[in-house]
Amino acid sequence: MIQGTGSHVGKSVLVAALCRLFLRRGFRVAPFKAQNMSNNSFVTPDGKEIGRAQAVQAAACRLPPRSDFNPILIKPSGEQDAQLVVNGEVAGRLTASDFGRVKREFEGAVQASFKRLRDEFDLIVLEGAGSPAEVNLRAHDVVNMHMAKIAGAPVVLVGDIDRGGVLASLVGTMELLAADEQALVKGFLVNKFRGVRELLMPGIKIVEDKIQRPCLGIVAFSQEIDLPEEDAIVWNQGNRSTTHDHLLTVGVVDVPCLSNFTDFDPLTCEPDVTLHRIADQDSHVPDLLIFPGTKHTMQALRLIQERRIDRLAWRVLDRGGVVMGICGGYQILGQTIRDPDRVEALEEHAQGLGLLDVETTFYPKKVTVQVSGRHRPSDSKVEGYEVHMGQTTRGKGVQPFLEVKSPQDSSFHPEGAMTMDGRVAGTYVHGLFDEPVFRRHILNSLRERRGWKPLSPSQHPSLDQRLDRWADFVESHIDLAGLIDVMAR
Repeated sequence: MIQGTGSHVGKSVLVAALCRLFLRRGFRVAPFKAQNMSNNSFVTPDGKEIGRAQAVQAAACRLPPRSDFNPILIKPSGEQDAQLVVNGEVAGRLTASDFGRVKREFEGAVQASFKRLRDEFDLIVLEGAGSPAEVNLRAHDVVNMHMAKIAGAPVVLVGDIDRGGVLASLVGTMELLAADEQALVKGFLVNKFRGVRELLMPGIKIVEDKIQRPCLGIVAFSQEIDLPEEDAIVWNQGNRSTTHDHLLTVGVVDVPCLSNFTDFDPLTCEPDVTLHRIADQDSHVPDLLIFPGTKHTMQALRLIQERRIDRLAWRVLDRGGVVMGICGGYQILGQTIRDPDRVEALEEHAQGLGLLDVETTFYPKKVTVQVSGRHRPSDSKVEGYEVHMGQTTRGKGVQPFLEVKSPQDSSFHPEGAMTMDGRVAGTYVHGLFDEPVFRRHILNSLRERRGWKPLSPSQHPSLDQRLDRWADFVESHIDLAGLIDVMAR
């Protein structure tokens, strides 16, 4: 089990690397994270919803994603409220004041998922959440030391040196653990190291002496991990190696509870693209303005209207650019949003931005489905997944954006909407930009409006290739033999 001294220390990507490394050594290996808190989700082939990180870890094991890999998913929709997903399906709301409900009502589901994996695989690589030293939450724990005890899993503690204070955080974490929890910790890793290794080693030796556990590796900082982020979008980024004279700007509106931000990762790999955060109407006017998915559409709509980002959208169109909405962003671009059952908000009705002739109604049943098909204007292949609460109907002023089918229904049907000139479009499908031909079509249409020559589609390495490269990198920085020895004890 990989646990961390805090959030964002690199647990998810290290688990992915270890999954691939153990797979190479002949293990039948699976990932497991009992409880995840993230709005970055993924849909399994059978229509269940899990954290995106566990889908990547499944890919590292060369397995299709499934809900057993992440039986509890908490999707925040505000500071005190979240949607609770259990075994891949919505199980109601979760409030901060009743956080203990997860363990009280759903620990059985967690253990049943783990038992199914234990019966099927040789090795399970578990991931913790946040820090096991959050002792105020110990009574409610289902994902850190409580899970390690049930699994009988040796724990490797990971600290992030790039954030500072890693030596103190490693020692302090051990100090706050109970004696039986300390006994599970067999070693530690230092992640994201920059600088001269020799200068760090005296500190490592002190930590080893203090906690009586060995350092199993010092993983260097890498800007080339190139795996989907779990919790945060990196703004104002682009292809780091680009020397292109004609750069397109893609603006993504920074909305509350932004979800599935990995939709935009492939754009940053293009040689002629930079990605920008759009916070208000005075932001830079991009070539492509994207209203992204959000866990709270009504709240995001209010913020967009308060900050007059709708005016920025009109400026984009006036300058020949394109406006696109994905999932909640698609709903926001429409004429109206209705929530008669109060699925998401207190208000029953809201006026959208009016950029697309569509109307959305929220229903209690969530749509979670993988889809494939084609983009109508370019006839390019598309693949992705839908995960949303609302249903959207098209009016006479728009045409479908895509034609898609699902594993459950092999017949194609129209999806999304776009204006007759194609300048404004919306879709429920996440992951569209993963397809290089579709991605390049969108970008080349922007280049054409600028009077620039089109570029050929980029052949971005596949996820499997990127996982191999990341696993090679991690292996070169850790004591894998020592780690296997820890597992065998």
